[in-house]
Amino acid sequence: MIEKAVTDFRLSITRALRDQLVEALTPLRPAPLTHSNIESIQSRSGVYVLYLNGQRVYVGKASTSLQDRLSQHLRKISGREGLRSASVEFVCAYIEEDLDAAAPERLLIKVYKKDGAVPWNTNGFGNKDPGRNRDHTLVKRAHFDATYPINLDHEIDFPQATWDMLSLLKTTKQLLPYNFRYGDKGHSSLLKELTLELPSPRITTRSLIENIIATLPHGWQATALPGYVILYKETDDNYHSALAWWRRSIDGRVVKTDGPRTFASGQVKADDEPDDDDETDD
Repeated sequence: MIEKAVTDFRLSITRALRDQLVEALTPLRPAPLTHSNIESIQSRSGVYVLYLNGQRVYVGKASTSLQDRLSQHLRKISGREGLRSASVEFVCAYIEEDLDAAAPERLLIKVYKKDGAVPWNTNGFGNKDPGRNRDHTLVKRAHFDATYPINLDHEIDFPQATWDMLSLLKTTKQLLPYNFRYGDKGHSSLLKELTLELPSPRITTRSLIENIIATLPHGWQATALPGYVILYKETDDNYHSALAWWRRSIDGRVVKTDGPRTFASGQVKADDEPDDDDETDD
């Protein structure tokens, strides 16, 4: 009969890619996520896996440079409470550019999720700045930023002590290991005119914020959210997940208020999953 002369054939390129990727990564020995180790790998596209205390926690891809992407992660991790850079390791594999469209990192995530691994792939670790419209959003308790909030005692090394305010804000954004967003629209002239002399070129984020607020006119507020710091001309108590905020009183004193640190229950939404492109985390 004709049925015996006919069959179906399905070629699964993605399954072959997945299996070979797992096979290539499995024998690798994780290396500490340090500047020297990152510099020793080639600046090529590829996939990588991060480990925390020996456990696989994150899979990502670098469309152009593994060096750049891993450096971004090291920078982010270095500015977090409860997370030591020395506890984080990585393995990686170079991937040819024509395989990028197959989303090899997604294939690996599906494999590793079956073992209950890669929790950072669903808790917002790879997220960029959510933008002004989401500053008031309650952070999920399961979010990376709630588990590992920014370290306000992180020390920053500035190249000089005396600054005009606008230049200081721009430089702070470049040097901090987490995002720093400020509202300069309509205030650029004022910020350029104000001069601030830091007590020391090496200063903690906390002390820097206090010095900035002390220099700005009454009406400005700096707010430390779980994952980043913002500075705007406002008086706003409605940052429910905030760690703290600072304002200048009418008599010139800097007043710090501890934030509510309120977090929402439930899992991080699917649209909060990381975007593994070669972009900064700002």
